[in-house]
Amino acid sequence: MSTYAWMTDVHLNFIDDAQISALVAEVQASAADGLLLGGDIAEGPSIERYLRDLAAALSMPMPIYFVLGNHDYYKVSIRGVRAAVEHLCAEVDNLFWLPAAGAVELSPRTALCGHGGWGDGRWGDFAGSSVVLNDYVLIDDLAGIDNTERLARLGKLGDEVAAHIRAVLPAVAARYDHIVFLTHVPPFREACVYDGKISDDNWIPHFSCKAAGDALREVMADHPACNLTVLCGHTHGGGRAQIQPNVRSRTGAADYGRPEIQEPLVTVV
Repeated sequence: MSTYAWMTDVHLNFIDDAQISALVAEVQASAADGLLLGGDIAEGPSIERYLRDLAAALSMPMPIYFVLGNHDYYKVSIRGVRAAVEHLCAEVDNLFWLPAAGAVELSPRTALCGHGGWGDGRWGDFAGSSVVLNDYVLIDDLAGIDNTERLARLGKLGDEVAAHIRAVLPAVAARYDHIVFLTHVPPFREACVYDGKISDDNWIPHFSCKAAGDALREVMADHPACNLTVLCGHTHGGGRAQIQPNVRSRTGAADYGRPEIQEPLVTVV
C-alpha cells in the first residue's frame, strides 16, 4: 500500500519562503510516497520557479504529479504556460505534468490520470451571470472579447478536456481496478461546492466543467468493474459526492495564504 499527499489551490505566490518551507516539511512528515498538486500553484510568470523549487526541496526526490489551474495562466497565454511547463518537466526528473504524462501506474491495480479542466460555462446561466472572474481580464486568451466569444472559447477548452478523457481513460479503465483522476475544475455539478452547498446558476458556469463530467460518466458507465476517484478543487470549498456507483469525487478545501494537505491522504492499494 502507498499513500499520496494531495493539495489544491496552494497559491504559493501568496505566501513567503518560511511558509513554503513549513509546507514542504508537512509533506515530508506525512511520509507520503508522492505529491498530487491540483492546480492554482502560482501565476504564469512564476509557476516554473515555484515548481522547480518545490521539486528540489522535497527529498527522495518525491515525485510530484500536477495539473494546472486557471491562476497558473494569469498574465500570460495558455499556450505559453503549457509549453514552459512541458519543457520544465523534461528537465526535472520528479515533475510530471498531467495530462502530458498520460496514465501513470501507482500500483498494479491503480493508475493516475489527469487534466486541469476549465470552467466551460455549460451549467447554469453564463449569459445572465453577474460573476466576472479575473480569468477574463488576466488570461490573454480570454481577455478583450465579448461574452459570446468568451463562452465559445471556454467551450473549446472544455471540449479539449473531454477529448483527452475519451482518448486515454477507456484503455486505463479496462486494465486497472481503480483510477485516480486529478483535476482542478470540478467536472460534476455535485462536486462544485462552496460553504457546504452546490453552487447556484450564477456561479456554477465559471466553476465547473460539464464536458469533462459528461466524458467521465460515459467512460465509467462502459467500465462498471473499474472505480474512479476524482480529486478537484477551484471552489475552495471541501466536499464529497457519489456521482454514480463506480464514480466518487472529493473537492478540496482551501484558504488563500494557508495551503495544506487534504485529509485523509490518498491511499493506493
